This record gives sequence, structure tokens and C-alpha cells, in this order.
Amino acid sequence: MPSAEEAPPVEPKGLRYDELHRGGLAGAWRPFVGVPLVAVLFVAVQFLLTALFTVYFLLVSRDTYEIADRLSSDPVTPAFLAFVNLGWALAIPGVLVVALLLHHQRPGLVASVVGRLRWRWLLTCLALSVVALAATVLMASVLPDQGASGVEMSGDLNPWTSKARDFVLITLLLTPLQAAGEEYVFRGYLVQAFGGVANLFGPRVGATVAVVVPALLFAVAHGLGQDVPTFFDRFAFGLVAGVLVLLTGGLEAGIAMHVLNNFLAFGLALSFGDMTEALNPSGGSWWSIPVTLTQSFVYLGLALWAARRMGLATRTETATGGAILEARQGRV
Repeated sequence: MPSAEEAPPVEPKGLRYDELHRGGLAGAWRPFVGVPLVAVLFVAVQFLLTALFTVYFLLVSRDTYEIADRLSSDPVTPAFLAFVNLGWALAIPGVLVVALLLHHQRPGLVASVVGRLRWRWLLTCLALSVVALAATVLMASVLPDQGASGVEMSGDLNPWTSKARDFVLITLLLTPLQAAGEEYVFRGYLVQAFGGVANLFGPRVGATVAVVVPALLFAVAHGLGQDVPTFFDRFAFGLVAGVLVLLTGGLEAGIAMHVLNNFLAFGLALSFGDMTEALNPSGGSWWSIPVTLTQSFVYLGLALWAARRMGLATRTETATGGAILEARQGRV
């Protein structure tokens, strides 16, 4: 029988998602090392992917100008979209490694307070996202032009080409991984890191910082040259996703909305516009803000209602082993 010194630490009970680092190794300095470390690993992955893509294209074509064209972001090519999506997808193992090695946190606790991704809840959120996006499209249809950051379905349908086919395949296969990668970074590690430090000043301060700071960084990460309506749209999404992480205890709701958002944006771009504008929108209109708020509040309300109906666990288990949020139809 192991001595008290050899026994593993007892994981604290009743922790909210942004408090989960308290279940690992103590040390307020750890998030200040972890956040830059996640960024360094992300940049390292980009260099690795660049090398791999370059080697691949050198094998199929020795024309360096053609290689540059295939990886171009202006205009966006299928290869560039695949590069971006894979870069964010590989951020997931990076986050899990930092959580494990630096915080001694079980990797599953980045996904949710129950230590795993809750697939039934994720699928429910995907269905709710469809409803929220339908409300968004309806609102957009009765308002004036919302510019590049709005929902635009006018004009002639784009022709079906091999390039369009490649974009569709990459979007369907890799965009869900890209969306999940962004959520693991911004609503996963960053929420727990900033929340863990800010919770030293009280739970309300911790919750506020855990939601607002990652949402701001999420919007800034999409480019410093954004116009205000486009920036607001991304910041609002970050706020809603952050609130849902805390109130539902995991990343599933944010991942679902992120995936459907990108599917809608890329689908409309392939049908009526172009992918370059979809990835780098400019010229947004203030009329896009009511559309953004419609999506945000509809999805937030639906997700919180569904979480309550499903009895979703929003904290780690109590000392008696029960969920913090009592289930009506069984715990998820």
C-alpha cells in the first residue's frame, strides 16, 4: 500500500471549467509559461507543414512558381485552405501536451469537466446551430446589404469546376478539425489559463476574464486590419462560445457553432462569391451587427435550454460523485 507521500493528488471536486487547472500542479506561474508555449508550438507546426507541403509539391512539380501559386493566399487556393485547416487541427495535440506536461492535467479535461468530449451533446449542438443559422439567414434577408461580413446569397451561381470540387472536399473533411483546433486553443487552454489566474481574485472575476480575454485574442488573431463590424462579429462569437464553455462545462457547443459557421461562410463563398473574400472579409457594414446578435442570442438561448433539459454536468463531480447540475433525462 503506497504511503501518503507516494499517493497521487486527489482531484478537487465541484470545479467550473475555468477552474480546472486547480486539479493539476500548483503554481500561478504555469499559465504564463503555458500560453507562450502553446503559441510557440503552433508556430513550429506551421514551419513543419510548410516544409512538408513544399516537399510534396517539389515531387509533383519542380516549377517553384507553380508551388508558390498553389500555396497562395491571394487568391486563396485549395492547398492554402488545407494548410490553414491542418495547422489549426494540429494545435489540438499541442494543447493537450502542454496541459499534460506543464499542469499534469488529464488531456480529456480540456474537452469538458467530465474528462472527455461528449458526443451526444456535440451532435445536439450541431442541430441547434442549424436553427440558429436559419434565424441568422432570415434576419439577413430582411436587412440592407451587410457587406463582406454579412450573409450574401445574391448573384449568379458559380460554375462547378475541379477547383470548386477540391474546396468542397477540403471544407467537409478538414474544416471541422480546424474549428475544433481554434476552440481547443481559445476556449480550451486560454480559458483555463486566464481563468485559473483570475480566479485568485474571486470566481466572478475569474469567469469574466476567462470569457473576455480569450474572445478578444480570438478576434485579434484573425487580423489587425479588420474593420469594426467584422471584428465585432468575431468578438461576439468568442464571447458567446466562452459563456457556453462555462455554463455547459465543455467545448462542444463552441465547436458545433464554429463548424456550422464556417460551413455556411465557405458554402456561400463557393456558391456565390470567392474563398479569398470569405477568409479575409473586408468592407463590413454596421447592418451585419443585428445579424450577429441574432445568431448569438438564438444559439445561446437554445444551447442553455438544451443543456438544462439534458442535465448536462457543468462542474467536476462533487465529493459524493454526483453531477452539479441535476439531470432530468440522464447525465451527459
